[in-house]
Amino acid sequence: MCEGVALQRRGLALDGMKPIALRIDVDTYRGTREGVPRLLDILAREGIRATFFLSVGPDNMGRHLWRLLKPKFLMKMLRSNAASLYGWDILFAGTAWPGRQMGKGLAPVMRRIVEAGHEVGLHAWDHHAWQAWSGHWDVERQYHEIKRGVDVLEQIIGERITCSAVPGWRGNQATVDAKERFGFRYNSDCRGGRMFRPLLTDGTIGTPQIPVDLPTFDEVIGRETDAANFNGYILEKLRSSALGIYTIHAEVEGILMASEFSALIHSMRQNGMDFVPQSALLPDDLSTLPTGHLTTGPLPGREGWVGRGL
Repeated sequence: MCEGVALQRRGLALDGMKPIALRIDVDTYRGTREGVPRLLDILAREGIRATFFLSVGPDNMGRHLWRLLKPKFLMKMLRSNAASLYGWDILFAGTAWPGRQMGKGLAPVMRRIVEAGHEVGLHAWDHHAWQAWSGHWDVERQYHEIKRGVDVLEQIIGERITCSAVPGWRGNQATVDAKERFGFRYNSDCRGGRMFRPLLTDGTIGTPQIPVDLPTFDEVIGRETDAANFNGYILEKLRSSALGIYTIHAEVEGILMASEFSALIHSMRQNGMDFVPQSALLPDDLSTLPTGHLTTGPLPGREGWVGRGL
């Protein structure tokens, strides 16, 4: 699903527009059912192609509530007004009732993404489990978790999956090693300012990583800006970004903040920028990318650790 979009990058360069890669993470049942169709309508109306990373297993996102015991997570929930932003059905999914299977129940929605010509990659089999336990899983456990998701998503869309992005940027050395077996064209498992080729444990060079260098809505609301001023805030970040990888969530920009996201697109174009899929930013010659280790560390606005690139 990641092939053939480099032409879009070249077309935008000819138009004189600065390309910003649009990554859309889909974490939950409601985000898939309600947020994805709304985003597809917006993107179709604006003539934009993006990259969707899909979660396909059980929606157990409500199990994150135990993290309220951690001060940083509690503060994030409070400053972002999470109950209003996400909705109670998302916040309690997989707690009072079993988590619904997204791939099984919402396959037609996922196929609509492919039919609309967007890039599709794997986000997770179980989004909650990856965020909660990936730091403790070895290479084999990560590999089988990824394979479970890849197998389901390929069955749904009928095509090979060639890109992926782990939930919450919880990627580490085990993730780099585990994903190498899938032959993906690229992964997006970390935060950082440059695309690079990560080193595997055996010292060889792995699949390119496209880090995310721009903050997400939930990372800065109540800390650096507020909802009313977010578009102006992120527009400045987009304008000054050297890499230009922007992440939105189907649960946020696809539902409550949909009109604001549509307004952002128009503001970007007025400022000489436009959205493209992530793979459109890959160079033709991948050997020109620097090499380095994918490490882990903290990130302002997020609780716990994230993968860190160059």
